[in-house]
Amino acid sequence: MRILLARHGETPWNAEGRYQGQIDIPLSPIGEAQAAALGKRLQDLTITRAVASPLSRAQHTARLALGESRAGMLGSDIDLQEIAHGEWEGLLASEIHDKDPVRLNAWREEPDTVLMPGGESLRQVLQRSWQGLVRASEGLGDDDTLLVVAHDAVNRVLLCRIMGLPLGRLWSFRQAPTTLNLLEGATVDSLEVVRLNDCAHHTPFFGEAKHRAL
Repeated sequence: MRILLARHGETPWNAEGRYQGQIDIPLSPIGEAQAAALGKRLQDLTITRAVASPLSRAQHTARLALGESRAGMLGSDIDLQEIAHGEWEGLLASEIHDKDPVRLNAWREEPDTVLMPGGESLRQVLQRSWQGLVRASEGLGDDDTLLVVAHDAVNRVLLCRIMGLPLGRLWSFRQAPTTLNLLEGATVDSLEVVRLNDCAHHTPFFGEAKHRAL
């Protein structure tokens, strides 16, 4: 089977560098354009199944990626929603630095050691999002293609597991808005990464393809 693991398009909070988490922030006009560009790229592909996080930025991205004729196939799985940032949600990194500098530094240097106040750890996110990926792929055959639209942290922890990386290496690759990761394998446990952070549908080869770093 083939899995197209995508991230949602840009939101206003992404552009501002705010910690977004599970607060339901919609796409910005730029994010909508990114998702539409993804849809144009995928329009000639046969997609067997599509599942997205229930947060509106992921659902909207998935519908634009599928196009009007295929939007009805879109499902939702709460286990694919973004990491809960807890008390950090809605704050800029500078604001978090003022109130919680030690934990913010650990998040940047050793993210696998951090439990955000009132939020989740990366291990918790991996546990639930992997279950969501397994459910989404159940029954798919060798020639089937699954589209999954999720979030930055969710994609990163899934990719870390697939590539055999410790969660502490979370920041060693990027996940741009509406990026595509192509995964292939006979089962979820045998997936291989074929393409990583492919955002050629809206960004030049040497262009910048990330929101403000968190």
